[in-house]
Amino acid sequence: MLEIDDVHTYYGDSYVLQGMSLKVEKGSVVALLGRNGVGKTTLIRSIMGFTPPRRGTIKFKDQDITGLPAQKVAQMGMGLVPQGRRIFPSLDVRENLGIASQPKSGGWDMQRVFSVFPRLQERIRHRGNRLSGGEQQMLASARALVRNPDFLLMDEPTEGLAPLLVQELGRTVQQLKDEGLSILLVEQNLPFALRLADHVYVMTKGRIVYESSPRELWENEEIKRSYLGV
Repeated sequence: MLEIDDVHTYYGDSYVLQGMSLKVEKGSVVALLGRNGVGKTTLIRSIMGFTPPRRGTIKFKDQDITGLPAQKVAQMGMGLVPQGRRIFPSLDVRENLGIASQPKSGGWDMQRVFSVFPRLQERIRHRGNRLSGGEQQMLASARALVRNPDFLLMDEPTEGLAPLLVQELGRTVQQLKDEGLSILLVEQNLPFALRLADHVYVMTKGRIVYESSPRELWENEEIKRSYLGV
C-alpha cells in the first residue's frame, strides 16, 4: 500500500535520508525504529510532502506521490498523528475534531472516538492548551481517525505518555489493526512497537540497517544494543 524506494531527502545542505526503502502492505502494521536524530520524522515529512525528497520515489496505492503537496496526499487517504501532537491550542476538543472530520458511512465519527477515548468526551469543552500531555496525544490520534484514513502515519505516539496511557494507546492501535487499517508506526518504545507490528525496520544515519519480524528483532541482542540502545 505504501512503497518507499531509494529516497534521499535534505534539509538545506544537510543530507538526512540517504537511500531509504521500505514497504507497508495493506492491512499491516510496520514499525520503524531508531534513536533520536536518525531521520525517522524526516521520512514522515517526506511521505506527507512537507519535505519532498530530491531523489527516489514514494508510492501510495500504486500512485507516485513523491513531492505532492500534503493536502493532496491527505485527500488520497493518508492520515497523520504527528510528533509533538500539534493540536490547535485555542480550540476546544470538539472544534479540533470538527475541523478534521470527514464523515464516512460506518467509519469514525466523534462519538466513536469518544468510545475509544472517553476522557476526551469528559473534556469536550476544554481548549487544547488546557489538556494534559496525555489528553493532547489522545486528541491528536482522534483527530487523525475522524478523517477516516486508509493509511495512518504515527510519529512517536507514546512520547511523554504515562505507562497507563501507553497501554490504552496500544489497545487502540490493536483495534485499528484488527479493523484492517494500514499503519506505519515510528517509535522508540521498543516493547510497544514489537507488540503491535507485523514487520520491523531499524534505521540509523538516514538509512535502513536491519529488517525482520518483531520476534527476530527481540532476540537479536546485537542489533538492539548497537542501534536501539537496549
